[in-house]
Amino acid sequence: MKTKFYIVLAAAVLALSACNKSETADQAANEAAAAADQAAAATTDAAAATADAASAAGDAAAAAANDAAAATANAADATAAAATDAAATAAAATADAAQATADKAAEVADKAEAKAEEAKK
Repeated sequence: MKTKFYIVLAAAVLALSACNKSETADQAANEAAAAADQAAAATTDAAAATADAASAAGDAAAAAANDAAAATANAADATAAAATDAAATAAAATADAAQATADKAAEVADKAEAKAEEAKK
């Protein structure tokens, strides 16, 4: 009878031990599930941050392209203004040279006319 009692007692101890381990395993499984949920949330947050960074990089690239286009337009305007000024200066110089040539031609014509008048006398 004592042997049966010890066997039942040992079985009871083992059964209680298994119950405690079962609760610990359930708790560990719940903690693992919670950790997995946290990891999924962190992954979602990281994906959102990556998308935000990509969007910001795209916006920065677009802004840089707009700035470059504006600088190019300004340079083209400055070049056109410089070309216009150079053309105006060249036209003024050509007009001055033509006037000087006309003045010299008139002077030579006057001298020729004076010599012709002297020759008639």
